[in-house]
Amino acid sequence: MFIQTEATPTPDSLKFLPGRTVAGTGMHDFADATAAALSPLAEAVFAVDGVLRVYLGPDFVTVTKRPDLTWPHLKPFVLGAIMDHYVAGRPVLLEGAADADEDCGGG
Repeated sequence: MFIQTEATPTPDSLKFLPGRTVAGTGMHDFADATAAALSPLAEAVFAVDGVLRVYLGPDFVTVTKRPDLTWPHLKPFVLGAIMDHYVAGRPVLLEGAADADEDCGGG
């Protein structure tokens, strides 16, 4: 599995494109690990130390990191979490999560 990355206008955020459907037609913003309980994929990404926010789009995952960390350090761990999630065949969202408020973390 090859996962591409794209820069975003925010230096602490990076877009990961797994080449597979992520949230389909929905979008889900997880402001913290507690909110990520609705998404096994978001939970896996939050398990990486230094991840502050996870946003699931139709075909991408945008990850926001702590400002004191660098992407060259963090990126391999995020890539691994996303890859492991898809290889294991886990769902992106739990049943009923797609019907939940798309802003899962508030602000």
